[in-house]
Amino acid sequence: MKNGIANREVKKAVQTKGASGRARPIAPRSSTKVSEDGKLQRSEQPTPFEKMFEDMLKDIYWAEQHMVEALHTMTEAATTNELKEAFEDHRFVTQKHVSRLDKVFSMLGKKSETKKCDAMDGIIRETERIIKETPEGSMTRDAGLIICAQKAEHYEIASYGSLVQVAYTLGHDDVAYILEKTLRDELNADYQLTDIAEGYINPMADNETGEDTKEESGEEPKEAE
Repeated sequence: MKNGIANREVKKAVQTKGASGRARPIAPRSSTKVSEDGKLQRSEQPTPFEKMFEDMLKDIYWAEQHMVEALHTMTEAATTNELKEAFEDHRFVTQKHVSRLDKVFSMLGKKSETKKCDAMDGIIRETERIIKETPEGSMTRDAGLIICAQKAEHYEIASYGSLVQVAYTLGHDDVAYILEKTLRDELNADYQLTDIAEGYINPMADNETGEDTKEESGEEPKEAE
């Protein structure tokens, strides 16, 4: 689905490019010190830039793990079968993203660890609020769920785009390649949600009235006090 567009967006997300259009690796900058004999020695301590990269990986690792759970909740709450299937499919893909990050940590010689992602935590809590505040069985709920899902996708797209570029800068070409595959997945998911929303859910939600959604959700209108 719109793979050509998605692939172009991936290239835009990677900031440093060579003539081929692919990111150009840059020699990593490492901490060095001068020994007594005048030779340069690499420090065992990571540079602040390397530390930031590791923290970014921990952040997105937390986000992906919690999105697996959130997508299950969104699938259960969605009204239309198409949106349910889209959420369930992306839940399966997100589980693959978690596995890829495990592999990335291993390739870097690091233990897979999480660091709470405040941004994703906020989006998930907003999703829970949308579910509570919209009528069950309504297009308005589906529209709200798509908005929340795309907020999550946009955060992940920004995160993976940055991670790919930083990985190349640090000379981790193999890691960048894996992260770039996930970036493509996130872009494709975002395009799919846009198609569903613009195709019929948003127009139908716009035509709903308070009475329509109460009837669809089986709720009885409350009598005026």
